[in-house]
Amino acid sequence: MAKGVLLIVCGPSGVGKTSLCDALLQARPRLDLSVSFTTRPRRGDEVDGESYHFVDDDTFEQMRREDKFAEWAQVHGNYYGTPTAVIEEAWASGRDVLFDIDYQGARQLKQRYPDATAVLVAPPDLETLEQRLRGRNTDSEEVIQQRLKAACHELAQYPLFDFVIENGEFDDAVEVLEAIYVASRHTRQLKMEWVEELLGAGC
Repeated sequence: MAKGVLLIVCGPSGVGKTSLCDALLQARPRLDLSVSFTTRPRRGDEVDGESYHFVDDDTFEQMRREDKFAEWAQVHGNYYGTPTAVIEEAWASGRDVLFDIDYQGARQLKQRYPDATAVLVAPPDLETLEQRLRGRNTDSEEVIQQRLKAACHELAQYPLFDFVIENGEFDDAVEVLEAIYVASRHTRQLKMEWVEELLGAGC
């Protein structure tokens, strides 16, 4: 089974990483979004199987014990996990996989798949991040303060990542993310088998 790109996108809550991922998916149809399993409640008009696979704690724990997750993490009191089958099925069909996950999951994926490309999305400043969190009108003041504190911790994990994108001007950030994805499809690791075939054809 030929390997494809594993593109990991992380960033603090409210930084806009999901919007960036949505824009990239529209521009690059070869990419499949990894739909995580989670124990958190649904929000608004989220659809099971599209936004997330919503499961209870017991189901998630059983999947974890059976080693069905390529990565899993606890974030803000809820569990999230990516099934290994998502990656295998995408690669079997010649597709790439995009992950919109927490840095804990990114670390696990990088350990398991060293060739994965990890991108950290950062706000231009913390004041902008706070404005975006408040503009969502979904969280209490206590939750907003928790998310801001968590953001500093998450941004401090930058050494884990291959690239860092400042999401100040959205269109510029989308352009950078798309360029990173395109470059990731042409790494030496992914092209090695093809180059070896060229060499074996008469070089």
